[in-house]
Amino acid sequence: MSEKAEILSEASTFILLALAEPLHGYGIIKKVEQMSDGRVRLGPGTLYGALTKMVKRGWINPLPVENGERRKVYELTALGHEQLQSEMARLTALVSYGEAALLAWQQGRLS
Repeated sequence: MSEKAEILSEASTFILLALAEPLHGYGIIKKVEQMSDGRVRLGPGTLYGALTKMVKRGWINPLPVENGERRKVYELTALGHEQLQSEMARLTALVSYGEAALLAWQQGRLS
């Protein structure tokens, strides 16, 4: 995993997860909304700002536009996949620590 892995916002994590398959902006918005059960709703400004940053970091690439298509399609890069793996490991550890802390608290309350 990358030594320079960043802690991602929830929105950025969902954007990278959505790009498990190449998608255009509106497709990303809909996929994120679906994956989050409507909890995360990305506005176009938020999405395109995040996409611009992710392209600069090398996490995603825009695919070449075909046949006069106006929509830009994005795909996850190997570096983006590494970043996503790092974030998933971080979140898994967080959940594990959280569950242990809640269990310890609960057991202390029951004693």
